[in-house]
Amino acid sequence: MEILTAFLSILLTLGFILIFSCSTKALKPQTKPPSYPLIGSILSFNKNRHHLLQWYTDLLRLSPSQTVTIDLLLNRRTIITANPENVEHILKTNFCNFPKGKPFTDLLGDLLGGGIFNSDGELWSSQRKLASHEFTMRSLREFTFEILREEVETRLVPVLFSAADYGRGRTVDFQEILKRFAFDVVCKVSLGWDPDCLDLTRPVPDLVEAFDVAAAISARRATEPVNAVWKLKRFFNVGSERRLKEAIRTVHVSVSKIIRAKKKCLDIDGDVSDKQDFLSRDTTSAAMTWLFWLLSENDDVEKKILKEVRDKGSLGLGFEDLREMSYTKASLCEAMRLYPPVAWDSKHAANDDVLPDGTHVKKGDKVTYFPYGMGRMEKVWGQDWDKFKPNRWFDEEPNYGIKPVLKSVSSFKFPVFQAGPRVCIGKEMAFMQMKYVVGSVLSRFEIIPVCKNPPVFVPLLTAHMAGGLKVKIKKRKH
Repeated sequence: MEILTAFLSILLTLGFILIFSCSTKALKPQTKPPSYPLIGSILSFNKNRHHLLQWYTDLLRLSPSQTVTIDLLLNRRTIITANPENVEHILKTNFCNFPKGKPFTDLLGDLLGGGIFNSDGELWSSQRKLASHEFTMRSLREFTFEILREEVETRLVPVLFSAADYGRGRTVDFQEILKRFAFDVVCKVSLGWDPDCLDLTRPVPDLVEAFDVAAAISARRATEPVNAVWKLKRFFNVGSERRLKEAIRTVHVSVSKIIRAKKKCLDIDGDVSDKQDFLSRDTTSAAMTWLFWLLSENDDVEKKILKEVRDKGSLGLGFEDLREMSYTKASLCEAMRLYPPVAWDSKHAANDDVLPDGTHVKKGDKVTYFPYGMGRMEKVWGQDWDKFKPNRWFDEEPNYGIKPVLKSVSSFKFPVFQAGPRVCIGKEMAFMQMKYVVGSVLSRFEIIPVCKNPPVFVPLLTAHMAGGLKVKIKKRKH
C-alpha cells in the first residue's frame, strides 16, 4: 500500500509539473533548460533527444561561460562545455579527477570491454604505454604506409575507375566505399587479415555489419532520458539490447577466429605483435567523407589541394611528400572542426571541483566537452565560424609560390583528437592516411554529389552522414 501511495504521489507531481511547464512561457532566452523537482530537465531533454547536437549548441551559445548544466531524472547531473579553458582543465590540468568513470564504461563495456578506449587508471596506463611504443616505431609507420599504398592503388582507385566507366547513369555511396576501405586497412594492419571489403560484388563480412550495429546501439544508450531503460532491456534481453547482445557475439566469434588463424599461421609460439599487428579504432573515413562533400561546395579549396598534390610530381605520393602537404592538412582540420568524427566525449568527476569559468562540479557529475559545439562557437572561432576556410589554420594566408606554414592551434580549442595525457597516439598516422587518400582520389577523379541538400550529421560512436554520400564519379581531365 505504501508503494502504491508513493507511486501515485510521483504521478501527481509529474502531472503538475507537466501542466505548469506547458502553461508557462519564458520571458527571456533560456541559458539552461527548465529544471523541476524530482525530474530535473527530463521534459526538455526528451523533447530534444533526437536533435541533441543542435539543442546543446543553442544552449551553449546563450551561456556567457559556454557551459550549461542539465539535471535528469534518476541520473547524475550533466555539465556540457564548449569553453577551451574548461577543456584544458578536464583533459590536462586536473586530469586525474576526470576519468571516463563507471557510468561511461558501462555504456560501452559490452562492446569495447576494458580496452584502451574504455578504461581508466592502471589498466589504461599500461595499455597506453604499450600503444605509444608501437606507434613511435618507424617500422610500423612504414609498414602501415605500404599497406595504405597497396589498398589505394590496387583496390580503391580501380573501384572508382569502374564507377566512372559506367558514365552518368551510376550512383555510388562514397561514404560506404571509404568505410570499406578504412576497414580493410585497419584489419590488415591490426590483425594481419584481409577482409577485401572493397570487392563490391560481395557482401561485407558479418564482422563489419555486426560491429556497426553494436556501435550504434551502444551509442544510443547515452540518449536514453533514464539509464534504467536500457539496463532493464538488457536484463530482460529484449528489443535493442537483444540485438546488441547478438551483434557482440558475432563480433567476438569473428575476431576470435581471425586471431586463432593468425596464431596458427605464425606457429603456436609466435607473437602476433612481432608482425606489427595492432588493434586500433578508425575514424578517418568519417572525416574524409565530410571533406569530399565540403570540397564539392568549395571549388577554390579543391583547386588548391590539387595544385599541392600535382606539385609533388607524377610518380605518386611518397611518405615524405605527405609531410609537406600542409594545405591538405588544413582542409582536413577545417572539415573536422565543423564535422568532428567524435561529436562529444564525457568524463565523470572523481571529486568535487570548480572549472575555470566558475562552474561547480560535484563528485559523480558527468562532464562532457563538446567538439561539435566548439566548432560552432563565435567566441572560439570568430564570426565566420560557419564558413569552410582552411586558411584560418595558417599564420598568413597562403599564396601560390609561397610555402604555407600551419600555425599552432591549441588542442583544447580543437579537441578532435582529445588532448592532454589521453591525446590520440595515432593522430599523425591518421593524417598520413587521409592525405594520401584525398590526394590520390582528387588527382584522378571528380566527386560529384547527386543531392544538393546539405547532409545530416549523425553522432554515433563515430559520426556519419545519414543516408550516406551518394555521388557520381568522373575521371578528371589533366
